[in-house]
Amino acid sequence: MFNLMKTAILMAAITSLFMALGQMVGGQQGMVLALLVALGMNFFSYWFSDKLVLKMYDAREVDAASAPQFYRMVAELAQRAQLPMPKVYLIQEDAPNAFATGRNPDHAAVAATTGLLRMLDEREVRGVMAHELAHVKHRDILISTISATMAGAISMLANFAMLFGGRGSDGRPANPVAGIAVMILAPLAASLIQMAISRAREFEADRGGAEISGDPQALASALRKIQRAAQRIPMEAAERHPETAQMMIMNPLSGGGLRGLFSTHPSTEERVQRLLAMVR
Repeated sequence: MFNLMKTAILMAAITSLFMALGQMVGGQQGMVLALLVALGMNFFSYWFSDKLVLKMYDAREVDAASAPQFYRMVAELAQRAQLPMPKVYLIQEDAPNAFATGRNPDHAAVAATTGLLRMLDEREVRGVMAHELAHVKHRDILISTISATMAGAISMLANFAMLFGGRGSDGRPANPVAGIAVMILAPLAASLIQMAISRAREFEADRGGAEISGDPQALASALRKIQRAAQRIPMEAAERHPETAQMMIMNPLSGGGLRGLFSTHPSTEERVQRLLAMVR
């Protein structure tokens, strides 16, 4: 029930941002049009955003025949978590990472990169996939997928407004300085909404994943390895779609600056220390 409330608040907040940008671009009519578009996107996000995200990453569904060891691992963890068997996907990326998506546990999918399976040992991969199944169990996946889709739409609308200018409520051209400020701040506000939701969610998924796998140390070790690899191996699909970064177990985006300041993930060291505290 609480996650359902969070989803509603998230959708309302991002819809408001969408409407503000619509007003900047086309005045009152633009705001009404943006509201209609936002409502349509909320509907689309609920039903289809998981498929869109998987397509962004060119994820390939696997089964017990095409990836037997990995598929059996996910099946065993899903059983331990008392969850329906999710769809399982692999992403051809050297950077090690993973995410979960879907609108509820009955319509969930987990995805991992081929780099993750190569760099981590079996215990560590198991810890990572248990973390993703904890997201499914906590019903975080709808929130993260919708926020990724809507944040991307806000960024596109902001870029459109930057190129073609905006109009005030009276239909006249808006103050260019105010317009530029809104075009910059709107995507930033969307990122802040994602950040506020994602950081707390990652700690909970770490704890839940450690409980599902029964091996907090393995997940802690996996997080350290993924962080080291993320610093030297770019994840190309995530760089093309930065709004999806908050879905990953580790921030896949390169570079510092604002990206580091407004990271949707808590520090790896704090996550590791919390996991090791579970062992003690």
